Amino acid sequence: MTRYWIGVVCEEHAKNGRKEGIAQFCHGKLWPVKKISKGDWIIYYSPRIKMNESKPCKSFTTIGQVVDADPYQVEQFPGFKPYRRKVEYQEAKTVPIDLLKDKLEFIKESPNWGMLMRRGFFEINGNDFKLIARAMRNS
Repeated sequence: MTRYWIGVVCEEHAKNGRKEGIAQFCHGKLWPVKKISKGDWIIYYSPRIKMNESKPCKSFTTIGQVVDADPYQVEQFPGFKPYRRKVEYQEAKTVPIDLLKDKLEFIKESPNWGMLMRRGFFEINGNDFKLIARAMRNS
C-alpha cells in the first residue's frame, strides 16, 4: 500500500536533495527513512529559504517517489553520516501553503499545524497528497 509523507527542510536543502535524487529527514536520522517504502511519495515543505536564516518560504517545494527498497548511509562530511533514500523527483512548482491550508485535512485536524511541521517528518492521507501534488504540477 502506497503511503504519503511530508518532510520539512529549508528550500535550499529540498532542492539540493532533488538534484542528488535523495531524501533524508530530521538531520539524517534513521527512524524516518525506515518508515517509508519503495513506491511511497514524499512532499517537502520548506518553512524558510535557507537553514539558519529568517527569510520565510512557507511552501511545498519538491515532490518525488521513493525508488529504493532500503535506507543507506553516507558520510556527507567528517562526523556526519546521514541515512537516506533514493527518490525520483518530478517537475513541480513551489506552492505556498497559504493557498491550500484551508483544504488540507492534516491542518484541519491539527489547527496548530506549525507544531506538526516541527516534527520534521509525518504521514498524510491520500486526499491531502493529491491536493498538494495537483497544485505543484499545475503551472
